[in-house]
Amino acid sequence: MAKFEEIKNGVIFPVGEKNDAFAKYFSGQSYLDMLVADPDINVSVGNVTFEPGCRNNWHIHHDGYQLLLVTGGEGWYQEAGKAPQFLTAGDVVVIKDGVKHWHGATKDSWFAHIAITAGSTQWCEEVTDESYDKLQNK
Repeated sequence: MAKFEEIKNGVIFPVGEKNDAFAKYFSGQSYLDMLVADPDINVSVGNVTFEPGCRNNWHIHHDGYQLLLVTGGEGWYQEAGKAPQFLTAGDVVVIKDGVKHWHGATKDSWFAHIAITAGSTQWCEEVTDESYDKLQNK
C-alpha cells in the first residue's frame, strides 16, 4: 500500500480529473483541479495530485514564475544542476523565471501541491527512470 493514499480523495481541494490535457508531459498519472483559470489574468492556480512514482518533465517558466505549496504526501523538486529536494506537507518552493526544474511524487507516496503559475511554460525532456530511481526518500 502506498503512503498517504488518502490524498487520492483530495486534501484541501478536490483531486480533480485525470490530467489528460498535460499527460504527455508527465511520467505516470496526475490529476488536476484548476482553482483559478481566468483568461484575463496571467496567473493560474491548480491543485495537482500525483500518484506514487508520477512526476512531470523538466520544464521552464518564462516571463513569470511558479510557486508550489505542498498540501500532502511526499515528493521531489529539482532544479537543473542542483540536488533534489525532498518535499512534505507545508513546504513552499519558489521557482523563478527561466529556471529549469521538475517536481513529482516519491516512488511510494501520493503527493499533492497547489501550483501558482504566471507566464508561459516550456516543456522539455522527461526525467529519466535511471535518475529518478536513484532518489532516496528521507
